[in-house]
Amino acid sequence: MTMVAPPRLLDLAVQSLLRDEALAIAALEELPIELFPPLFIAAYTRRCSKTLKAMVQAWPFACLPLGGLMTEQQPQQEVLEAALSGLDVLLSEEVRPRRWKMQVLDLRKNAHQDFWTIWSGTRIGVWSLTELEAAQPMKKKQKMGGFERGANQPFAPMKVLLDLCLKQGRNDDLLSSLMKKVRQKKDSLHLCCKKLKIFAMPIQNIKMILKMVQLDSVQDLEVNCTWKLSTFGNFAPYLGQMGNLRRLLLSHILTSSCTYLGKEEQYVNQFTSQFLSFHHLQELYLDSVSFLKGRLDKVLRCLKSSLETLSITNCLLSESDLMHLSQCPNMSQLKDLSLSGVSLTTVSPEPLRVLLERASSTLEDLDLDECGIMDTHFIALLPALSQCSQLTTFTFCGNSISMAVLQELLLHTIGLSKLSHVLYPAPLESYAGTQGILHLGRLAELHGKLKQMLHDAGRQAVVWFSANPCPHCGDKTLYDPEPILCPCYLPF
Repeated sequence: MTMVAPPRLLDLAVQSLLRDEALAIAALEELPIELFPPLFIAAYTRRCSKTLKAMVQAWPFACLPLGGLMTEQQPQQEVLEAALSGLDVLLSEEVRPRRWKMQVLDLRKNAHQDFWTIWSGTRIGVWSLTELEAAQPMKKKQKMGGFERGANQPFAPMKVLLDLCLKQGRNDDLLSSLMKKVRQKKDSLHLCCKKLKIFAMPIQNIKMILKMVQLDSVQDLEVNCTWKLSTFGNFAPYLGQMGNLRRLLLSHILTSSCTYLGKEEQYVNQFTSQFLSFHHLQELYLDSVSFLKGRLDKVLRCLKSSLETLSITNCLLSESDLMHLSQCPNMSQLKDLSLSGVSLTTVSPEPLRVLLERASSTLEDLDLDECGIMDTHFIALLPALSQCSQLTTFTFCGNSISMAVLQELLLHTIGLSKLSHVLYPAPLESYAGTQGILHLGRLAELHGKLKQMLHDAGRQAVVWFSANPCPHCGDKTLYDPEPILCPCYLPF
């Protein structure tokens, strides 16, 4: 017979209070702070809007992590409206309630995950110092003549934290409610956003929303729009206000044949000059940005901090671009470098070799997929690769490399103790015929040779091969230890 644990006194107390919302609200003035989180959870679950509104006004912590309770399965609008209504009352009053300590309403779903479980007593956990400082009740201010010190001074604006995703056609009632409230209380209510993602949406709508956001709060920005350079030029001034940006991703910024060269240069300069504001930028991702060729130096010379991640993918670069990249002082601390989809076939391997040597003590991940690298290029890079002592992941699929050069790669990198994930291109010898059809028998033989070399050197014998895309269906065949075939494979 299974024994059912009796309800805890804490749960009984919360249930008793919520039987009468008026009683629960009246009790908030003297309620122990330990009861606030479990009572708030219960009121949230039961949709007790009046209690939620009153609890926001009496919240005894610096931060209310409301987003940690919100799920896709449960309606959020009613709860948010109650919370904003409670804030509205507070922001309209000249004297704040004695118990009220809140400075931040956090609506991010992945922040402060442990707050509710720890304070409700359902789990014991360890918090980081930042989380503890945000959640602990603030010390009472010294009083003079019965009033709090600084009571006559204006209150600091309340901050609402939210991760924003701007996408056309997305019905976001939460964002609409926030915009309306921030517009009404712009001096006392600030909308802050650490993560901002922008997808296809008219630039006028984006600008209207960004005018309501404290742009210096943005630390992670993704722009995944197919924008013409002229449209991106209109966005650039907002980008320049994001002075605390740590991560920036720009994708599909296109030039137009109709744009005069002088105007195009003006837009490029308008964009690159914004990097002068980024004193904390650590990760830069540029994907399918069509104006980079011959202009990468404009971006690099405006960088104000050393990058940890640089990803330039599916872009056209000139040899002078790569030379500027190899000489840039902000590249010596790189941990992650990706040039996937950047054609290196007709350029000298020297700039990339210099770049690898400069970052050899920090580089952990290297992606050279689909770069058009051939044997002669790769041989020139091998000495620099052998110096990358921190390298853990290396992928260079889609390049035309022979078995002899792959064996040379193993010999040069066998001493890299941290290198554990390598995705090799299927060597040229594994293809048959003019159509480049993969020959699995040959591939298995070559695969076995590389594995044996690793085994003889005392290294874990894991070798992944990736074949070129099938000329018929475009799929790739992966191999280790058995092939994962495309449907067009013909046995020999």
